[in-house]
Formats: sequence, structure tokens, C-alpha cells
Amino acid sequence: MTDKHCRWAGWGRETDALKLSDRPKLQAYLAETLGGLPPRAEEPPPLESIDAAPSRLSETQLAAVVEIVGDEQVRRDNASRLKFSLGKSYPDLIRARSGRIEPVTDAVVSPADEAQVAAVVEVAARRHLAVVPFGGGTSVVGGVDPRMGSQQAVITLDLSRLNELRIDENSLLIDVGAGAFGPDIEATLSTADLTLGHFPQSFEFSTIGGWVATRGAGQNSTRYGKIEDLVQAVRIVTPQGRIETRNVPASATGPSVLQAMIGSEGTLGVITSVIARVRRRAEATAWRAFLVGDFEVGCRLLRALEQAELPLAVVRLSDAEETRWMSKASEGRPSLVTRLGKWYVQQTMRRRGFESAEVCFLLASFEGSKPTVRLAAAQAQRIAKRFGAIGLGSSPGKGWQQDRFRLPYLRDELIARRLMVDTLETATTWSNLGSLYESVRETLARSMRESGAAGVVMCHVSHLYSSGASLYFTYMAPQVQGQELSQWHTVKQATTSAIVAGGGAISHHHGIGQDHLPLEAEDGPLAVAAMVAAKERLDPDGIMNPGKLFGRPGPE
Repeated sequence: MTDKHCRWAGWGRETDALKLSDRPKLQAYLAETLGGLPPRAEEPPPLESIDAAPSRLSETQLAAVVEIVGDEQVRRDNASRLKFSLGKSYPDLIRARSGRIEPVTDAVVSPADEAQVAAVVEVAARRHLAVVPFGGGTSVVGGVDPRMGSQQAVITLDLSRLNELRIDENSLLIDVGAGAFGPDIEATLSTADLTLGHFPQSFEFSTIGGWVATRGAGQNSTRYGKIEDLVQAVRIVTPQGRIETRNVPASATGPSVLQAMIGSEGTLGVITSVIARVRRRAEATAWRAFLVGDFEVGCRLLRALEQAELPLAVVRLSDAEETRWMSKASEGRPSLVTRLGKWYVQQTMRRRGFESAEVCFLLASFEGSKPTVRLAAAQAQRIAKRFGAIGLGSSPGKGWQQDRFRLPYLRDELIARRLMVDTLETATTWSNLGSLYESVRETLARSMRESGAAGVVMCHVSHLYSSGASLYFTYMAPQVQGQELSQWHTVKQATTSAIVAGGGAISHHHGIGQDHLPLEAEDGPLAVAAMVAAKERLDPDGIMNPGKLFGRPGPE
């Protein structure tokens, strides 16, 4: 997220800010649930006013890199070095707002193609330089922090120039540079009536290389799959040479090297290009929204919809707290119950015995041919009726789609109001979903109290599978002034432990980075040791993105 029009200490473009003053109902909700809102904090300092630590690059190291890419493609100015030293995690934003940013990369290098990437990595290995691959910079888990490890300096590779895209319409494949951004990919595909179908919330500001490096998921993943389901082959430059996995639809040649590269988070090498599967754009999309009596009923309804093998694309079930939040946050947009009218919905809820404090909002979209979508929507209505759900029509879905990429802007506004705001996500089986939900929700609430301030916890279920689903939590509480990062660490560590103990994945689509270490908690020490052995073979000097994925928690 390094465009000149983007915030350096927040999300997205300067022109797209969201203010609480424009949402008085949301402001009142926050004041009530959090016991009042703290006064607004000072604005982040101008980027130009912050002094970065002097670059540690020697003249010899700098000259070797400049010889490959040219002097204009090796940025050493303060602004570039600072912007490329941060992702978009809560700790990143707190550091940015304070003006105390460390560590800072020593230079930003922009190679033109894979050959230049390979040459830079080779020089880095010889000259003792750590290398941090950088796509859009939207990591929310500390994935692009420029840690030096045992090297003498660190350079950040800006991959945005690797953005060429070629379409193979016969095979429904694209061969695309790792630095291509989501909107550019979809704009090119639209000319051939194709889509990748991968729309993460960071879509506008993230790259396909970043999606692959972190095993990301788009909001339509229930239909299209996560990124690892869409990738057919990759090219990756390692310190020991290049790996190009074979461009075939399937293979039985032992453990998958491709899958080992996907999710490697820049620790094995630099992903330079991706061959990905695309689809014809759906002829039709139908949205349906419902209210259900409580979260447990909603989860059972989701499972029934998914296991009925309907052509679901976007699916979300908000718990009661998130449902209340959405009703306030969507102020100015069509209400969740606009189509049927509040009076009718309230009467129907009363007849069905719904408790207003427990009611949950469910949203689903269906994609395919017009007849397929029409039949799927009708079948979904019948299934929902079995669970006592109240249909709300299609308007709420269309309203959600309009706002789908705007909601992250609210986080900046809440942090500016001195609130700790963050998200975490996991996945588990249907049989374990309710238990994990309760455990993590309770741990979040307790750990926020114990860290100094009671807060609010909300959650939604999304990214459905026949065997389970993802849980996505949002939590917020007043900041403990002067202890913002230690407050956050306390909550993060407690909830990560609760997820592991409860049988969930450490991460479903945000990746590991620095914030979700140690990796042993996921598959155990022997499995991690096997992966570390692969890293030592491909990156024997430890220059690739030190401290991430295979690192240890805490500062460098």
C-alpha cells in the first residue's frame, strides 16, 4: 500500500476516510458498550518529519545492488524507507502514529524482472544482506517487518514492477507477475469475461504474490477456494537458485513442492510469478439475507446450506454483537431490514420467539447461470425456513457489497479515538465450531479486562467447507495509555493459546508473520523441524525475511 495517495499510517486512500461523526448511531453504540469514548488522539506525525536510523548499507553493498537495477531503483530516502518498513497490523499502526518506527529497512530496491530479482538475491547472499519481499504491504501479522537477523543490513524488494499478465483462454489460466495488484488483474481478465474470483478485503491494495505467500482467502472463497486452490504453478527465486513448479493440472510425483512454496511468506525465496486458474464470469448472482434466532441455529443453517452443495460464493453469519455493530455501522446505507420493514420483522420475530439480544444476521450469495442461481436461492429459502429464519430479501447483500472494501477504514478512526482494535481468525470443524467460538470469545473478553480495559468482542462465520468453517473475531477496548503494545500482546498471546487449545488453526488466511509465532503450536516440533531443514537447504545463510514463519516470538 505504497501509492502516493495512500495513508502511510493507516488504511487505504486519504480520500476514503470514514469518520465516527458521520455515524452518530455507531458512536453512541461504542460510548455505551465501552463506557464512554476517550478523547481523540493527535494525528500521526507527517512522514517527512520522522528521522529514520541511518542506513547500514556499506558503499560496496550499495554499489553492487545499484549495478543491477540502476540508481533510481534503489531508494534510500527517509520516506521510502519508513513506508516500506511497515505493514498494516495494529502494532505497525501504533508505531506509525507514535513516530517511533523500528526496525527500518536500509534501502528499497525495485527490480524490473525475475532476472534482476535473482541477481539481487545472489548479491545479498554474498554481501550479507537480509531480503524482505514486499507486495502491497497489507500484512496484518508483522510479515514485512525488516528484520536483519544475522546479516549486516536489510533491503526490501518492492515487487510492483513484476506485473505482466498473460491469459491462456484455452486452459483458463493466467501467468501473472507476483507484483500485480488485485484491481489490475480483474480489469485485464474482465476484457475476456474471466475472473480469478479472489477478493480479500485488502483486494484494492494487495498483490497476487502476497496472496500466495500468505495462503490468503477471498470473500468469495466458498465458491472459488482459497488462493492455494487457485494456484497451478509458481516461479520462486531462492538464494540457491530458481524453482519452477510444473504447469500441470495435477501430479502424483510425491509431496507437493508447489504447496510448500505457497504460504512460505518470503522465507524460502521470492515468488516472482504465478500461474493461476481462472473462470468464466458468472452469468448471474443472487443475494439472500436472513435473521436467525441465535448463533447456534445460524451455524447449523450454514452447515445445511454448504452440505447441500449449493453454488454459494459469499457467506457470512454475524453473531449477535456483530449484528448490532453492523446495524449501526451501516448508517446511511440501506437498513438490514429495509425491504420488509422494521415493523413486519419485529412482529415476525415476536411470533417465532426470537430474543432480540440473540438475533444474528446471515448473508449469502449464489453464482452461476440464471437457472442455477434461481433454483439455488429458492432451495436456500426452503432450508432457511426449516431453521425458523426470517428472510430479508436481497437488498442487504447489495448494500454489503458496496461497502465490502470500505470497512477497514473504520479501524483508523477507532484507533484515532484511542481504542485498541484488531481482528483474528481461525478455522475448525463443524463439530467443534461452537465450542471454539465460546472459548475464544470468553478469552478475548477476559484478557482485555486483565490487560487494563474491558472491551467488546464480535465474530462472524465465513469461508465454508463441507467439514467446517472459519471464525473471524473483531475486538476493541480503550487503550491503556503508554502501554498500547503490551496491552495488545497480552490479548494476542492469550487468544492464540485458546485457539490452539481449542483445536483451531492458528490462522485461516492472515498468515503467520511475526505475530502468530511459534509455528510449532500448529503441527508440532517435528513437522516444523522438517520445514526448517528445507529452509536451511534453500537459504543456508538465513537472508530471506528473517524472523518470520520459522522465527521466534519477540523482538529481533
